[in-house]
Amino acid sequence: MSWQPELDELERRRRHTLELGGTEKVKRHRDNGKLTVRERIDMLLDPGSFREIGSVSGFASYDRDNALSGFVATNHIMGRGAIEARTVAVSADDFTVRGGANDGGVGEKLVYVERMANELRIPLIRLVDGTGGGGSVKTIETIGRTYVPAVPGWEYAVANMATVPVVGLALGSVAGLGAARVANSHYSLMVEGISQIFAAGPPVVARAGETVTKEQLGGAHIHGVNGTVDDVVATEAEAFARTRRFLSYLPPSIDQLPPRGPTTDDPSRRDEKLLSAVPRDARKVYRMRPIVESVMDAGSWFEIGRGWGKSVITGLARLDGWPVAVLASDPYHYGGAWTARASEKLTRFVDLAQTFHLPVVHLADIPGFLIGVKAEEEATIRYGARAMAAIYQASVPWCSILVRRAFGVAGAAHQNHGRYNVRYAWPSGEWGSLPIAGGLEAAYKGELEKAADPAARLAEIEARLNQFTSPFRTAEQFKVEEIIDPRETRRLLCEFANLAAPLRVPGLSAFGMRP
Repeated sequence: MSWQPELDELERRRRHTLELGGTEKVKRHRDNGKLTVRERIDMLLDPGSFREIGSVSGFASYDRDNALSGFVATNHIMGRGAIEARTVAVSADDFTVRGGANDGGVGEKLVYVERMANELRIPLIRLVDGTGGGGSVKTIETIGRTYVPAVPGWEYAVANMATVPVVGLALGSVAGLGAARVANSHYSLMVEGISQIFAAGPPVVARAGETVTKEQLGGAHIHGVNGTVDDVVATEAEAFARTRRFLSYLPPSIDQLPPRGPTTDDPSRRDEKLLSAVPRDARKVYRMRPIVESVMDAGSWFEIGRGWGKSVITGLARLDGWPVAVLASDPYHYGGAWTARASEKLTRFVDLAQTFHLPVVHLADIPGFLIGVKAEEEATIRYGARAMAAIYQASVPWCSILVRRAFGVAGAAHQNHGRYNVRYAWPSGEWGSLPIAGGLEAAYKGELEKAADPAARLAEIEARLNQFTSPFRTAEQFKVEEIIDPRETRRLLCEFANLAAPLRVPGLSAFGMRP
């Protein structure tokens, strides 16, 4: 009268699922330099924490007596696990079974895991390999019909962008819905050499008249610099390590606040190198990243999106243990001017900070929007206006450090001037509607035309006007709040972080983050 026969059958089916797509396909998968789906899950999560859901879904065949004659695991594995003892949801494709195409309950499992993350309010990690639950032409023969395209559960994918942290990892040739699942995330990664992303793969593209390899069509050299993904790493292990670290700065959902980390770094620590970090010659560039690393808690700087929108630096860090979102300018790229891509990057990042209640620190050196024909062709002002809108919509605490320049409309967007913000300027600060050197010829055109020596008169005018550019002149009229010793920056930022901590309010933002 025991149910042991059924439990034996259950165990037999579970053993089949561990075989994945079979010995030959698993070997081919590993020969391509890729981990299997279960190896990936084990490497990502805390040891022994994975609790699979739908463990015996798959492709079953039966003999004439209706007894199981064959079983192949589903090509999608999902469930719950833990990262640093915090519960997360995991959605993982198995390319060894039908290339990850949408069969064997994959569609239902995808909806389930998205809904689970949303309603349990836990982060979601998507390990995408293949079409990621998308279609396959072979499915037409299997089901005996076609269908009007739909993406069941996408409403949860959209909702999750406004409620829980979502990470998308491209871990193979990712096409169609798989590509969309990677892009529709707060943080996304590719692994160089094994990851490609495209709307449709080379065979489909070839039918349209363009013959290319997978790497030529959608390799990391394309998507790592155009913003499709945030970062490119060398190995899958590095991708999982970065995923774990990214999540450490964020709350499990918008209903909680980002947790405070270690407080082992002295908030009053001073770095003498900051005193000469910015050259006295305004035409010379300098490196912003060492400044960022100096003023943040030691070892806490986690840059995001280094490969694209390069004139703007974005990342997460801690100040006296409190997680913060960091914006900074990079003078090595267009002098720090906002390009169309940099503006896109900034918009996404400010939305991330707003969604998950992260105070923002902005180390600004902004000469304005990028100018010229190419900048106009790329609609720089359109994307720049969107970035400004993101800054003005944000309600999280904000602190700006005017490291050097703040010129024009882009320079004005170093913060929202319509609300209270903390702001400090270094003695290297210079600002205005536009740099003096850039506007002299237009402003003094008549005087220069009448001069016997226009070049000498131009130099004379520039020297005269430069007398008025001292930041002290601005501070005299309280047009900038405080000019500070650069070595005091860390202490003041830690003070800001502690002031901001009790002001953070959990809950849904007035607007959800878009991919």
